[in-house]
Amino acid sequence: MPSQRDIRRRINASRNIRQITRAMQFVAASKLRRAQEATLAARPYSELLDDILADLAAVLAGDEHLHPLLNRRPDGKRLIVLFTSDRGLAGPLNSNAVRFAAREIVEHKGDLEMVTVGRKGRDAMRRARVPIIAHFPAFGDRPRFDDVLPLARLIADEYESGTHNQVDLIFTRFVSTLVQRVDLVQLLPLTPVADTHGIPGSQFIFEPQPEEVLNELLPRYVGTRLYQTTLEVAASFFSSQMVAMKNATENADELIDDLTLSYNKARQANITRELIEIASGAQAR
Repeated sequence: MPSQRDIRRRINASRNIRQITRAMQFVAASKLRRAQEATLAARPYSELLDDILADLAAVLAGDEHLHPLLNRRPDGKRLIVLFTSDRGLAGPLNSNAVRFAAREIVEHKGDLEMVTVGRKGRDAMRRARVPIIAHFPAFGDRPRFDDVLPLARLIADEYESGTHNQVDLIFTRFVSTLVQRVDLVQLLPLTPVADTHGIPGSQFIFEPQPEEVLNELLPRYVGTRLYQTTLEVAASFFSSQMVAMKNATENADELIDDLTLSYNKARQANITRELIEIASGAQAR
């Protein structure tokens, strides 16, 4: 049985850990509120951009050679952009994304390369010997649209050069505080759905011409999709971290209660033994 000193040391260590996890829980909760508001505020803009592309698709009658980002190629490598975080202590968030990416690579074999965003994903893909052509650190607690522009230019240049025939995003989508779901979204080639809510595309008047609007819109579409993805990942990270730290704090409380009970039992046993020794000594006299 551990001594009283050892149990007391474990109780103090557990209290220190509980203090840290509780503080991290509150910090993650405060950052989650900002990240969730930013994510939900950006979704309507991204959805409206999809609607505009659908209108253009209806007007241009599916001509896919108006812009290089619309070209479909039978040959080329697949490019996967994996989004994780730089930091841990976020429950199964990063491990779920890495396992999803690994399963996607195994089930859909072929030539592929990867761009990693976040240190956790990069380290996992390096251990798996997946070819990585570029790495970006996570975009911080408050990502800005300008932060993702280098990544957007890299992806657009790689696709326009003909090296890759498909670009997919693997990231964790924010659903709610308790639910984050790993998702795969095809970024390139662009496949806008021609759904104009019952309004024929020919009824829209574009100024300037639809071709010019499309050429200006497609690069921004790539940046917007990547920016929305970074917001989803940031909200998912703080949500998962808050829940993980809350569970860690509760586990620390339970451990402290168990250790306190063990400490009291050990203390009572020592007192009882000392009383027996005193009584035995008195009888021996």
